[in-house]
Amino acid sequence: MQTADLLRKVRRLEIRSRHLVEDLFSGQTESIFKGRGVEFEEVRPYVPGDEVRDIDWNVTARLGAPYVKRFVEERELTVMLVVDVSRSMRFGTAGAEKRELAAELCAVLGFAALRNNDRVGLVLAGGRVEHFVPPSRGRTHLLRLLRDVLGVVPQSGGTRLTEAVRFVLRTTRRRSLLFWISDFEDPPAARDWRVLGRRHDLNVMVLRDPRDEVLPAVGWVELEDLERGTRTLVDTSNAKVRQEYQREAKERRRALEQSFSGARCSWLELRTERSYLPVLMRYFSRRRHRGHKA
Repeated sequence: MQTADLLRKVRRLEIRSRHLVEDLFSGQTESIFKGRGVEFEEVRPYVPGDEVRDIDWNVTARLGAPYVKRFVEERELTVMLVVDVSRSMRFGTAGAEKRELAAELCAVLGFAALRNNDRVGLVLAGGRVEHFVPPSRGRTHLLRLLRDVLGVVPQSGGTRLTEAVRFVLRTTRRRSLLFWISDFEDPPAARDWRVLGRRHDLNVMVLRDPRDEVLPAVGWVELEDLERGTRTLVDTSNAKVRQEYQREAKERRRALEQSFSGARCSWLELRTERSYLPVLMRYFSRRRHRGHKA
């Protein structure tokens, strides 16, 4: 993409996203972001009603009585945006491509964080970690992130999100508000995903296109696997073919939901053919009323 075209896209994204944040998140931004990060302060004796998962087993073993870790809310937050930039994110048959939707979500989340003067960082990942921008503050920094999201050209094929999970665990030591944006064609390894969900306030945004799940009956079509570059002729007028396609899609969805549940992370589905705003507003409203986990 030419530099002038890229800058125009960034500018349009900024104008649209700032407008959305000011009009739709006004009065809610602090409840969305502030107080979601926590840091360790001390241990204290266990009392009935404390979370069992907060027990510090090392201290408990040494002292012979149960002790729990006490956490306090951070006054400043780090918001990390992890974006899948693999080739499957170029898919889109209704509305925007997945990568375009991902860029707009980054802009909305970024300007909401900017409104709070929170730090924002970025990880772009495909077959490997393609790009990393350490967290920082300010409009200029955020515009750089948006430019990187829109302009990235993946140097690796396929999707290996597990590599990105391990990279985030190595580089982001302080508990952060983490937004992971992907179509999850290749879910991360379950163990690493669970560790990430325990260490950070993990929020997953799953991007979906209607053709990810349902094939229309339009006769013979050539389907391309964007990740592998292979092409296959498929007779979509065959009901069994369409049913098998839908069945496999449902199985992948179930497996993905189980991995999210195992990591105890919040997640939501955003679709290319529908407005994401109502979904985002409901999601952040649940976070506001339920506290740490949506």
